[in-house]
Amino acid sequence: MFNHHDIQRNAFMLHGPLAHLGYDWWWHSFTAQDTETGEDKPFFIEYFICNPALAEDEPVFGQLPANREAKKKPSYLMVKAGCWGEDHCQLHRFFPLGQVRIHGDAPYEVEADDCYASETLLRGSVTVSREEADAHPEWMCDSGSMSWDLKLDKQIAFNVGYGASKPLRVAEAFAMYWHAEGMKTLYEGTITCNGRKFIVTPERSYGYADKNWGRDFTSPWVWLSSNCLVSKKTGKQLMNSVFDIGGGRPKIYFVPLDRRLLGVCYYEGKEYDFNFSKLHLRVKTQFSFEEQDELVIWHVRQENVHAVMETEVKCRKKDMLLVQYEAPDGQKRHNRLFNGGNGWGTVKLYDKDGEKLILVDEIEATHIGCEYGEYCESAD
Repeated sequence: MFNHHDIQRNAFMLHGPLAHLGYDWWWHSFTAQDTETGEDKPFFIEYFICNPALAEDEPVFGQLPANREAKKKPSYLMVKAGCWGEDHCQLHRFFPLGQVRIHGDAPYEVEADDCYASETLLRGSVTVSREEADAHPEWMCDSGSMSWDLKLDKQIAFNVGYGASKPLRVAEAFAMYWHAEGMKTLYEGTITCNGRKFIVTPERSYGYADKNWGRDFTSPWVWLSSNCLVSKKTGKQLMNSVFDIGGGRPKIYFVPLDRRLLGVCYYEGKEYDFNFSKLHLRVKTQFSFEEQDELVIWHVRQENVHAVMETEVKCRKKDMLLVQYEAPDGQKRHNRLFNGGNGWGTVKLYDKDGEKLILVDEIEATHIGCEYGEYCESAD
């Protein structure tokens, strides 16, 4: 019943108008263990393609003052990699798209020098010196180095349904599309980050893989997901469960829909779907985000005709980074986009019996990927 894998949605999407004004990215996040201390460390790796039809011999940076002046739009493959925690870093490596091999159909493949991404493999490296990071603010990144060699096994997908279906993709109806081909993904391999070695094992990777594409981002921008879940009912780890919440204020045909989130909880084989684009489910969502001195906190309540899911997530600000992107039009509107990989919290899942709510389980979640940001006034 529950098999929403669709590698067509994971294919390269920048055709037609989106090739001139569009981005496409494949995001991966997971936990690794330090080979010396055994401690958990969360990592992320992303392959981000922008405006392929505008490619030049060198990467084109939208944040460079000369390019802003000339109204030049960005064009490149950006390989983004880094880690969360108190020593968090985000590193960017750029390639002109003439030097990138893109397999345009499903299953996708992106390759540039030693950086490679596909449905089942990730390899690559990024090194940015302190001098380079200081001299190139248009790179929007920290200094450091990271290399990776990983295998992926995407186990459970979240297919957002009609909103990213072929007719609406072809019509370019939405400004931002989303597909989580691997909301539960097993990762395996090795990472070297700033001189430390890490091992990634399937059972302790708590991995996630999704994809966004479109002509713009969303504000607010919300993402919460984990498959490291423990039932408070039984005290046992839920081995076949995951939740994923994402969205914000989607735009369809340039008209913003009010704040909408897509959400799903896959609980030990049963799917609870809170997807506003499935009208028969009559989904209602309430969400809030609170920034305190040391923590950020998300509250989400989602309800459909059958069930209710209440999610609360916390993350320490010192473990998070402000993730950096520029939009395909060259503007950088997200300047406070909180992004973390070791949030924690609870998910309460209820079945509905008429007006009555029956608790299915209260779930403790850790290793939560989490994100929140709104466009900043001072972005321009």
